[in-house]
Amino acid sequence: MNARTEIPHPVDASDTCPQGMDMAEWQSRVDLAACYRLVAHFGMSDLIYNHITARIPGTEDILINPYGLMYEEITASSLVKIDLEGRILANPDPAYGINPAGYVVHSAVHAARPDVGCVIHTHTRAGMAVSAMRCGLLPLAQTSMRFHRITYHDYESVALDLDERARLAQDLGQENAMILRNHGLLAAGPTVAQAFNTLYWLELACRVQVDACGSGQELSMPPEAVIAKTHHLYQPEARRPYGELEWPAMLRMLNRRDPGYRQ
Repeated sequence: MNARTEIPHPVDASDTCPQGMDMAEWQSRVDLAACYRLVAHFGMSDLIYNHITARIPGTEDILINPYGLMYEEITASSLVKIDLEGRILANPDPAYGINPAGYVVHSAVHAARPDVGCVIHTHTRAGMAVSAMRCGLLPLAQTSMRFHRITYHDYESVALDLDERARLAQDLGQENAMILRNHGLLAAGPTVAQAFNTLYWLELACRVQVDACGSGQELSMPPEAVIAKTHHLYQPEARRPYGELEWPAMLRMLNRRDPGYRQ
């Protein structure tokens, strides 16, 4: 996969980086808080559950949501900083800890993939539905063909066992999207922007499949050669990495709706 790509969207001048925090961490916090708000806006959150993590550039430390806040409440300053062993390094509100299951899933990817800057895990209705289908994700539409090489991880119960991390990382391999069978979806990327884009389109592909399968009509799929060609055209080497163009527009939308995520 390509090296981490920096997205040219600096924090607004009105945002003040907290004393003692470098701008790289603050930018990561603002982007991650924005991602939480966007996942909620597009109907992909699950009350206070699930997680999105971001690696602080130049470190092994990651940011994660405080366990107890809804996604629409997440702000840049409320995020908890932990290391890859799950130890809390900075927590603005000790009343909230972190969800151990979130640490297990996300630390598995961050530890195995230094190229990954952000990991998103969801329990959406469509994602869980497709995760329960033996056929997996079908190439029913152009969007679905982007994920023609998607990987799968078999369900092992609630992700609390540390030894599952090795199997999670092995099953993901070098891909950026994985279906956790009987569980949900996982998306990763070099940046928050790219990971969000991957999740958005993976979720859409799942919704398309649920709708198509529920229509009662016979399903139509293109020839394998067309699917492979389309998949290739979706890859970074064939086009600008996903998220770069969309992310500033996503931030502008959030700023119009509620700029509080930057606090």
